[in-house]
Amino acid sequence: MTDGLPQLVPEAERGGFDRRMLEALVCPLTQAPLHYDAERQELVSKAAALAFPIRRGIPIMLVDEARPLD
Repeated sequence: MTDGLPQLVPEAERGGFDRRMLEALVCPLTQAPLHYDAERQELVSKAAALAFPIRRGIPIMLVDEARPLD
């Protein structure tokens, strides 16, 4: 840390998703674990059958923004 600001991990610096966030994130609907889909840039909740988008490295954990899984 410098100047009281957290240092960005390399993935976040490039706008990618920091996979270490998966340790802290759960599905907002079911509280179940999430799985990272790197190709689609989504966090997938199999329990809720939803995929939450990741935009500019930030997971959008709103049910209204999630895509239903087929």
